[in-house]
Amino acid sequence: QVQLVESGGGLVQAGGSLRLSCAASRSILGINVMAWYRQDPGKRRELVAQITNGGTTYADSVKGRFTISRDNTKNTMYLQMNSLKPEDTAVYYCYLNRWGSPYWGQGTQVTVSS
Repeated sequence: QVQLVESGGGLVQAGGSLRLSCAASRSILGINVMAWYRQDPGKRRELVAQITNGGTTYADSVKGRFTISRDNTKNTMYLQMNSLKPEDTAVYYCYLNRWGSPYWGQGTQVTVSS
């Protein structure tokens, strides 16, 4: 079992920045796939950014504005979000896949005001 705890969400004005963190209860060494998703009420959960051994990928809507990274020494994944827009408002979830089992955090709310 792995527990994931997100932090760093909040209310920010359009154009501002936030940095989300996802702390894992176990070592993330060897975890190939880690990702950030987001979900707005009434909408599907969508992939925002993913980091694997092969590199990083981003949703078109956040390319150039968001950066995903991980620190294996701290068992933590990050999402740096710059130039935030009102349409980025959502609950953000971190995700990892460990030995074929998916794990999700509880989510952190990001609200961007116009």
